[in-house]
Amino acid sequence: QVRLVESGGGLVQAGESLRLSCAASGSIGSYNSMAWYRQVPGKQRELVALISRGGSTNYADSVKGRFTISRDNAKKMLYLQMNSLKPEDTAVYYCSTGADWGQGTQVTVSS
Repeated sequence: QVRLVESGGGLVQAGESLRLSCAASGSIGSYNSMAWYRQVPGKQRELVALISRGGSTNYADSVKGRFTISRDNAKKMLYLQMNSLKPEDTAVYYCSTGADWGQGTQVTVSS
């Protein structure tokens, strides 16, 4: 079990970029996959992007071509580069090992 702390959220205008970071308190190299999720009030949490231990990635259709997930096992970090942001990307973003969750970071995109 690790503690996860997200950062990098904020308020941006449509078309701008943000980079989210997730710092883990312990080693993440043993986790088969890590992922970013997001949640809007009143809606279910949805998977945004996933990265395997080997570096394979999967993205929600809504973010393909705009978001990039990466991990640095040595630094115990997970990242989400978000480009060409849209108002519909507004949500609280969470990182997860599958078993552990961070507290989330708010991303707000104005039109």
